[in-house]
Amino acid sequence: MYQYSCMNAISEVGLQKFTDQYTKTEVKEDADALLVRSAALHDMEFSDKLAAIARAGAGVNNIPLERCAEQGIVVFNTPGANANGVKEAVIAGLLLASRDLADGINWVKAESGNEDIAKLAEKEKKNFAGSEIKGKKLGIIGLGAIGILVANTAVHLGMEVYGYDPYISVDSAWNLSREITHITDVNDIYRECDYITIHVPLLESTKKMINEEAIAEMKDGVILLNYARDLLVDEEAVVKAVQSGKIRRYMSDFPNTTTAGVKNCIVTPHLGASTSESEDNCAVMAVKEVMDYLENGNINHSVNYPTCDMGKCKGVCRVAINHKNIKNMIGQFASVLGEADMNIANMANQSKGEYAYSLFDLDTQITDEVVEKLKNVQGVLRIRIL
Repeated sequence: MYQYSCMNAISEVGLQKFTDQYTKTEVKEDADALLVRSAALHDMEFSDKLAAIARAGAGVNNIPLERCAEQGIVVFNTPGANANGVKEAVIAGLLLASRDLADGINWVKAESGNEDIAKLAEKEKKNFAGSEIKGKKLGIIGLGAIGILVANTAVHLGMEVYGYDPYISVDSAWNLSREITHITDVNDIYRECDYITIHVPLLESTKKMINEEAIAEMKDGVILLNYARDLLVDEEAVVKAVQSGKIRRYMSDFPNTTTAGVKNCIVTPHLGASTSESEDNCAVMAVKEVMDYLENGNINHSVNYPTCDMGKCKGVCRVAINHKNIKNMIGQFASVLGEADMNIANMANQSKGEYAYSLFDLDTQITDEVVEKLKNVQGVLRIRIL
């Protein structure tokens, strides 16, 4: 039996995917896995029993990834599960920014008590005139799950789409419309595009990548959209550019004191993935990741350990080892098992940065004595017998 605990409200659609081998516990120290959305875990102490943390969403800034890796706790996220919800928010942002719909709606609210509102509207509507997005150039920085959906949808809306992503995966490339122009220099996006939307992860290398220098390269009157992470953009520089007219409008899904209330900054309260469908999809994906890891030792969509998948356990015993990525680890594991006269029917080993993960399917049941010898190999962080 396994136990899981929810650090936030998690969709019941996802939780219902747990089989009868799983029970929910409110005692975090008893949990084999934690499910989390936005709860901050940096100050939380993790029990020795905790094997996995699954983030029902993409961002993992609220989880201490390095500390988890050091304790042999695999952290999962759910890339792409909320992609359609965010895509729709981005497309809505494109239209809101282009057509001045927000200011028009606010005008109607302000004049709601005026008996002559219909007649007055005909005179005032010129103040809210916008432009169409058809035929305009859209630059997309980052062609992951969300960026691709935005790109393909924009093509169908008649936009001329340019995409920049030096690390685009093979799967992503296959899913990308042939109508999209792949750009190798992000500065070409800045110089050429009427609209720019950013869809990259927040890393040290991407923090404030949209800065004063990048803005200076952009066309006058550009519309900038940020539905990825607030810190990808130097918002103080953006506000200055909005106020000067360099940036026509800034669309953001991350309210803060820098942009809230600034004219021509249209800010929504982090609604990108706030749909019932996105929450359901993220929860389902998180639960499936946790179950596959706890039951079969497989790792998919981890942010602190490598992908490693040997399918369902087929042998008598499967040994899962979280360890440091240092030389001769596999040789030492094989020696311990060989000295115990245990045959390795199948195995897999993958590494990611300083950490690695190994799976061994054995033809015989492993003994406590052999497990203890494996634990004593320098660099081993955790061993699970499945």
